[in-house]
Amino acid sequence: MLILAGGMSLAAGAQPPAGAQGNSSPSQPAQTASPKRDPAKPAYSLPPETLARAIAYSHIRVVLDFVSSGWSIVSLVLLLGLGGIARMRDVAVNLSRNRWVQGVVFALLLLLATTLLELPLDMYGHHVSVSYGQSVQGWGSWFADAGKGFLLTLAVGVPVVMLLFRVIRRSPSRWWFWFWIPAMLLVLVSVFVAPVLIDPLFNKFEPLSKSDPALVDRLEQVVARGGVQIPPGRMYLMKASEKVTGLNAYVTGYGASKRVVVWDNTTAKATPDEISFIFGHELGHYVLNHIPKTLAFLGVLLLVEFYLGYRGVRWLLERYGRDWHIPSQNDWGMLAVMLLVLSVLSFFTEPVVNGYSRMNEHEADIYGQEVIHGIVADPQTAAQQAFQVLGEVSLTDPNPNAFVTFWTFSHPSVAYRAAFAAAYDPWNADRHPKFFKK
Repeated sequence: MLILAGGMSLAAGAQPPAGAQGNSSPSQPAQTASPKRDPAKPAYSLPPETLARAIAYSHIRVVLDFVSSGWSIVSLVLLLGLGGIARMRDVAVNLSRNRWVQGVVFALLLLLATTLLELPLDMYGHHVSVSYGQSVQGWGSWFADAGKGFLLTLAVGVPVVMLLFRVIRRSPSRWWFWFWIPAMLLVLVSVFVAPVLIDPLFNKFEPLSKSDPALVDRLEQVVARGGVQIPPGRMYLMKASEKVTGLNAYVTGYGASKRVVVWDNTTAKATPDEISFIFGHELGHYVLNHIPKTLAFLGVLLLVEFYLGYRGVRWLLERYGRDWHIPSQNDWGMLAVMLLVLSVLSFFTEPVVNGYSRMNEHEADIYGQEVIHGIVADPQTAAQQAFQVLGEVSLTDPNPNAFVTFWTFSHPSVAYRAAFAAAYDPWNADRHPKFFKK
């Protein structure tokens, strides 16, 4: 998940299994049930050789995740302490008296410096993904995407920076609140426009009905059972196989831009029953109003972070402002100080955001399994096998460290989700579905 620009997904960055069987192509008859598993085996397991690779890959990703978070903080401290930020400010101020020119130049220099400092770790992360078969994206395409992201950040960031400093000048002690209002409006706008304007910059999309009308018919049955309206025109296939090998699906957008996206890897490697569950999971995010609830949750969290950011910036400038040659919060260099404080706050609030996300994802799992009851012959097996396929392809460790799960996982572990799916049968005599009448 997360949650906003990227939407709510079945797999949080997870990549799918190369050996998964099944295809939902219209040329094949729809399967009515996923293969039965051996009840003596765990709901999610890997053969020894794959398990060893999954453990090694997971360890690298965990270390890289924490190192990247730490380095983003340390790099800002170094830029401030060694005078790099002050020199960037001097270049911008000496170049022009026009504040817009100064803002563009300073933002460009700061973004360029932080991007270059983080580039080696980003490149290593991509190298690891390719080495472990999770990515097939060439370096040319990878750098092109990085360049697009850089320009997009600059285009959006400059007006935001100019607005921030205007608000600071108008309200030196309350800017954290007054800036929070347009920041939340920007978040809302980004949720709406991301599927239409931003996502197509990085991936190719086409109507799902164009490539797999039989699958659309199956998904419409799930929609009808859910009692909602998602026309086929809002079901899209993403050509993820051009860059990654994983399986995923996600819900994104809001209002007129609301849509469900299924990766082409998913349709190629999962059975129609498994895809029905995956789609049901995404439908659950719609029906359970997870997007507006998440926006409200993040809005409150952002307000708290802005206030703490304001207090942190003041404290740092009082203590280190002279050494950093940043005399006040009206100085362009204050932006780097604010980014430093927000980076620290974001790191320590990561478990809070991820815990909230895991709760929503578990609810969507329950909904997904319940909504396909009566459509899929065996919802338990379909859901459990979907997680088995997902984990195999993504090289997901069946036994992740509890602390790592708590701190970094935006979804429950695949092992937990598969075990829950295999055991969840609310239509038994002594149980009741959570979201549907018996």
